[in-house]
Amino acid sequence: MASTMKVTASEKLFAVPLTLEGSSVLHQMYKFRWPEWRKLKEKEQKEILGEAATALEKLESHVNGQTALFSMLGHKAELMLVHFRSSFDHLKHVELELARLRLNDYLEQTTSYVSVVELGLYESSLKLFRALQEKGVEPHTPEWDAAVADTITRQTEAMRPRLFPQIPPMRYVCFYPMDRRRGEEKNWYSLPIEERQRQMEEHGMVGRRYAGTVKQIITGSIGLDDWEWGVDLFADDPVIFKKLIYEMRFDEVSAMYALFGQFYVGVRVPAAGLPDLFNGKLPD
Repeated sequence: MASTMKVTASEKLFAVPLTLEGSSVLHQMYKFRWPEWRKLKEKEQKEILGEAATALEKLESHVNGQTALFSMLGHKAELMLVHFRSSFDHLKHVELELARLRLNDYLEQTTSYVSVVELGLYESSLKLFRALQEKGVEPHTPEWDAAVADTITRQTEAMRPRLFPQIPPMRYVCFYPMDRRRGEEKNWYSLPIEERQRQMEEHGMVGRRYAGTVKQIITGSIGLDDWEWGVDLFADDPVIFKKLIYEMRFDEVSAMYALFGQFYVGVRVPAAGLPDLFNGKLPD
């Protein structure tokens, strides 16, 4: 069915907002092969866990990034490792290091997620695109490309702490992937950039009200994994995850255009606490 929406001047603005990219991120979800593990003698179990704990401690605070271990609730995974690194090469190094551990023989990776920390620049993009349009500068010309490069450089320096964040030390994590709807009736990507900016600003206002209790890190995965974004929420009270996401479902961009993947919720476990975890003890 043809759209009857009137085309305005604002809809002629360049449609693709600029983004900034930072840390490379890998989530690894595992189940544990308990029957095989129970066949080992206690001494061998201790040796394997000690080796793994030592390796994970080195990865937790690495020159190229951080790693965090979580004990997961529910059936979808028993363990989740989250890695923030400075490049995809360094993420691959983490995978190779973990594959060499004897503990890996008892881990079954059920899924994973590859992405990069992403900050969308809707407001800056609109200002830039309007200014270039008023000057008569066409997209992808040398003048356009130079202005875009300058904006990205300045914004990257200003937002470096958010682009290369530390993994928050909160006790609980909630991770989920999501898409923007591309159906026949509702297509996020067909909206004018100004309308998308308005809805994202409204969406962001909800999140800012929870800034004192939840730390949110958004990663982009278009072209990298099966969904378009990954969302990590960190908090000391897991009920806050429900409250935040429930409230966000009522804003326009979520109600009309959001599609959600599986949710993973877990408890943070320091690497040194790995042996205790396998003895049924969570960290205090």
